[in-house]
Amino acid sequence: MQSLLDLFHQLTNVRELVRVGGYVGLTFIIFAETGLLVGFFLPGDSLLVTAGLLSAQPQFGLNVYALGALLTVAAIVGNSLGYVLGRATGPRLFTRDDSLLFKKKHLYRAQEFYAKHGGKTLVIARFMPIVRTFVPVVAGLANMPFGLYTAYNVLGGVAWIWSMLFIGHFLGRVVPGIDKHIEPMILVIIALSLLPAFISWWRERSKTRAAASAVAPRAVPDP
Repeated sequence: MQSLLDLFHQLTNVRELVRVGGYVGLTFIIFAETGLLVGFFLPGDSLLVTAGLLSAQPQFGLNVYALGALLTVAAIVGNSLGYVLGRATGPRLFTRDDSLLFKKKHLYRAQEFYAKHGGKTLVIARFMPIVRTFVPVVAGLANMPFGLYTAYNVLGGVAWIWSMLFIGHFLGRVVPGIDKHIEPMILVIIALSLLPAFISWWRERSKTRAAASAVAPRAVPDP
C-alpha cells in the first residue's frame, strides 16, 4: 500500500514530472491520459500549465513551441487510439469488472455526456478530467464517422494543448516568482477544469427540479 501511495505522490507532483520527464515523459503522459483507459488519473491540465510555466524559466531548458508540437501529436494520436478501442472492444468494456485502474462509472459518465452534446463533446471533453479519457471510446462505440471524429479530435487537441501551455507560459513570463507557488495555481486549475462538469450537473439538477414541480399535484382550495 505504501508503494502505491508513493507512486501516486510521484504522479501528482507535476513540477517533478515536468523536470524529470522532460519532452519524452510529458509526451508519454499526455498520450496515456488520452489514449489508455488506465491513464484517467494522470494530471493533464495541471501538467500542461506547469510545463508552460516552467518553459518560461531558462534553467529548465524547455521550448514551449517544441512542447506544443509534441504534445499535440500525442493528444491526437492518443484520442485516435481510444476511438479504435471503442470500435473494437467497446461493448465488452461495459461488462468488464471494476479494478484499481478501471471504473465503469467513468465510461457511463462519458457516454451520457456524449449523448447530450454529440460531436462537440470531443472538444469540450478535452478540458474535463477523466471524461476526456473515456469520450473517445464512446465515440468509437457509437460508430461516429472517423473523418468527422478526426476533425473534432484535431480541433480539440490543438485547443487544449496550446491554451494550457500558453496560459502557463504567459504567467511564467509576467508574474515574478510564480514558479515557486505552483501548488496554489494547480488547485485553481483543477477547480476550473471541473467547472464545466459542475455547470452541466447544476443545469440537469435544475431541469429535474423544474420537471418535478410541473407534475406535482397542486393543492385545491376548500370551497
